[in-house]
Amino acid sequence: MPDSTDRQYLLHNQYQNGTNLNARIQLHARFIVNKYGWYRWLFDQFDLPAEARVLEVGCGTAQFWASNASRVPPGWSLILTDMSPGMIAAAGRNVAALADRVMLAVVDAQELPYEDASLDGVVANHMLYHVPDRRKALTEIRRVLKPGGCLYASTVGAGHMAELDTLLRRFDPGVQALDEWRPQAFLLENGRDDLDPWFERVQLRVYEDALLVTEAEPLLAYLLSTLPQEVRETRRDELDAFIVGELARQGAVRIEKAQGMFVAC
Repeated sequence: MPDSTDRQYLLHNQYQNGTNLNARIQLHARFIVNKYGWYRWLFDQFDLPAEARVLEVGCGTAQFWASNASRVPPGWSLILTDMSPGMIAAAGRNVAALADRVMLAVVDAQELPYEDASLDGVVANHMLYHVPDRRKALTEIRRVLKPGGCLYASTVGAGHMAELDTLLRRFDPGVQALDEWRPQAFLLENGRDDLDPWFERVQLRVYEDALLVTEAEPLLAYLLSTLPQEVRETRRDELDAFIVGELARQGAVRIEKAQGMFVAC
């Protein structure tokens, strides 16, 4: 399976549109243990002025902003970018309520088309591990931030949702498991190494959570979103039956999450 920085695979297979991402978002939204909510927690980490120009790189379907639409100050101007035109189209639909404060653009995080020192904050949610040249991207992010501006970069840890890997291996040891393409760089454990050369202050904030999954269909959709097309087409029913059996046996599948945010200023 391609690695987590294979741009062609990401653009044409994983993130051509919002289908795969939405399947993952729905599993998290429905079965989280921490009812405070990931998106709400992320927004609470921001320390930005009432009048702010904020860029998100790799915004995906912009569910983060849609979930926090009522909390966005009227003085904020948002620039939501992604390398996928399909994602930007979905993002536009999801942030319609913020349309007067949002600009959408297809942009590569490694080549930001914005002026030096022009932004108060940059957001990178679960995406820096997809960037082939993080040094180049972080150079660009540092360039466009105003003095005192911050990068808010969320990511996962090495053991994030490892129970799904175990589940897939019980289904079939020959199926490529999630940890075979999971990023090995820019994790909670090593992300600071990338950030320290570019920022004076780097703080890691950890979000404690898990999933307690009690329904087969959302878990099936999540797993299928990560698997090769041939497995989706030929073994969907078999995998569905396996998951139904696991839930009948266990009552629920608990999946531990390891995620958080680096605030780099």
